[in-house]
Amino acid sequence: MNETQAANAQFLTIEEATQVDAALLSSHEKFLVRLTISSLRLLIQIAKDEQVAIADLTPQQIIHWFERDSQIRREQGQEAAFLKW
Repeated sequence: MNETQAANAQFLTIEEATQVDAALLSSHEKFLVRLTISSLRLLIQIAKDEQVAIADLTPQQIIHWFERDSQIRREQGQEAAFLKW
């Protein structure tokens, strides 16, 4: 994993998590906020890899990106993939 990937691998910073926890939201709403922030970070990475603006990403490009990341994980190991799950 390169330096940029290492920085982006953490989808929610400690500061952001603290802000979400302090928000006057229900537990379910806080979960959705965390998910949305993490999704934004992932979409930024996908758009960068696909060399398109986030707004121009298609569902097919997103699926293809996940397929490539999964293939990297299978062939090169979990540390080589972007997603660490």
